[in-house]
Amino acid sequence: MKHMRGSGKVLGRVVATALGVGLLPVAVYVAAQSDPTARSEDAPPPPRTAAPSASTFAGGKQDDANAQSPPSTTTGALPASTTTADTLPAPPTPSPTRESADARAGVAADSLLRAQVLLERAHFSTGEIDGVSGPNTRRAVAAFQRARGLPDDGVLNAATWAALEADAAPATVMYALSADDVAGPFAPVPSDMMEKAKLQSLGYVSVTEALAERFRVAPALLRRLNPAADFAAGQAIVVPNVLDLGPLPKAASVVVDRSESTVALVDAAGKVYAQFPASTGSDHDPLPVGEWKINGVAHEPTFHYNPELFWDADPGHAKAKIPAGPNNPVGVVWIDLSKEHYGIHGTPEPSRIGKTQSHGCIRLTNWSAREVATAVAAGTPARLQE
Repeated sequence: MKHMRGSGKVLGRVVATALGVGLLPVAVYVAAQSDPTARSEDAPPPPRTAAPSASTFAGGKQDDANAQSPPSTTTGALPASTTTADTLPAPPTPSPTRESADARAGVAADSLLRAQVLLERAHFSTGEIDGVSGPNTRRAVAAFQRARGLPDDGVLNAATWAALEADAAPATVMYALSADDVAGPFAPVPSDMMEKAKLQSLGYVSVTEALAERFRVAPALLRRLNPAADFAAGQAIVVPNVLDLGPLPKAASVVVDRSESTVALVDAAGKVYAQFPASTGSDHDPLPVGEWKINGVAHEPTFHYNPELFWDADPGHAKAKIPAGPNNPVGVVWIDLSKEHYGIHGTPEPSRIGKTQSHGCIRLTNWSAREVATAVAAGTPARLQE
């Protein structure tokens, strides 16, 4: 996505999908928000909520807290696994000292789900944690293998499991929902840009969407992990163990790879220490390959929509300011590039990251965009490559 406009220095959708949780087929969800002038990636998106930051966005392209172990509370069990060869071999059986929700939820039997959580904790993200094998997961495994000095075949073999299991944390934990966690407000998000512009914010559509994004999990999988839950305050639910991972070290450079559909953080020695799935342009709006720099970062941006920048815009649309929020067309973070109108940003549609095309900009899940934002600064080199 291109362009955003705010109040300081220049810095730069929501669709349902079908998921299989490595268990049974399930359906997924919607969300998004921000403050720039950008293009929209796939189809008119739904948003999320956030306050505008002191950043300026000028016209661009767009696309899409404390974990605690509550006492014993009834939660639903994950159905029996029907994993395929893609999920094998299974990880080592967690030791009894790893008190977690895994046993209660049946997660120990789902090796792919466990692998996705451990990869996310290692900062080699598969995008939404969904328990489904696919290109995002294979690329994450291969990148993790390279970082650990293993053959990068993208296969969850014994050596790879041993490296992943160096993180002794459980894959899932019990989390007690607070009143703030479920407070909302929650409201439908229109698909039309002109209708979005009439809203005060583009927050979450539902409590399920809000919790799913917080725990980096597909809403459908969150529901399957907690089939009896209505996600009310006071309930304890099973969630991926991904809270409080801490900020990443500062990157020496950022590499966006179109063929791999990834954004990688590189240290001073040239080693990739974090990688995230990304949507990186299209045939109509190709990734602007070249050596660029990061101008700055805007959190909770508003989006300045300019239909003239989008080849597929509705002819009846006019310029409009789209309010901030997780369902904003550029999500909750805009990382501005020195290539005019281009940036790395979040999305209201995490399930589509790395699987669909964009209008030229680089889209990440909102949580990945936040992580990358902590690791970069004005002047950080950004290489965009084929």
